Amino acid sequence: MTKTQLIAQIAETLKVSKKLAAQLVDTFVDSVKNGVKTDGEVRIQWFGTFKASKRAARTGVNPQNPTQKIKIPAMVLPTFKAGAEFKKAVR
Repeated sequence: MTKTQLIAQIAETLKVSKKLAAQLVDTFVDSVKNGVKTDGEVRIQWFGTFKASKRAARTGVNPQNPTQKIKIPAMVLPTFKAGAEFKKAVR
């Protein structure tokens, strides 16, 4: 499902305009991004947890020149862990 399809489905389900549904989706996504950035995680009961995970620095291999070693810096990446109800619904 694309963002456009999601917006159309929300608009139809809630019987609101697509413009309002797009604002709802954008607000939700922005809220999750800001929550993960400031608090480290966003938990939505029965759905899942969006979390900031730290990846340590490490040494890697240059794919264009496998004999050359490169340093990969430490970074923070977003992760998502599905909740039990979400997993059950997908199965």
